[in-house]
Amino acid sequence: METLTLSTTRREELIAVTRPLQELCARMGWQDGTLHLHCPHTTAGLTVNENADPDVARDILTTLSKLVPVSGDYRHAEGNSDAHVKAGLMGPTLTLMVEAGRILLGTWQGIYFCEFDGPRRRQLWVRWTGV
Repeated sequence: METLTLSTTRREELIAVTRPLQELCARMGWQDGTLHLHCPHTTAGLTVNENADPDVARDILTTLSKLVPVSGDYRHAEGNSDAHVKAGLMGPTLTLMVEAGRILLGTWQGIYFCEFDGPRRRQLWVRWTGV
């Protein structure tokens, strides 16, 4: 297993991690197989979405903030209940195909680490399964 360490800078942000993951595949010589990603944090998640227009990431965060506001009828005492709900909506894992050393994504797709309780130092666990 490999670990990518990320430093988030805001309470909520989507961080593009496609490039460091592609670089990891190249450095490790991973050619054909499956890349398993796991976020080991309860207030962060992962998603694949458009990577061409930065307004899409902004729109995702804005919509999640409307759906799950910071202040609500929450009982969790730490004051970050909204972050737990948002992380649950995104999910903690992704499974991606790799062919000829490249992560297979659609034309406009990118991989994002979703921070909902930052800024923090975070990890992204990466496991490779080769063919």
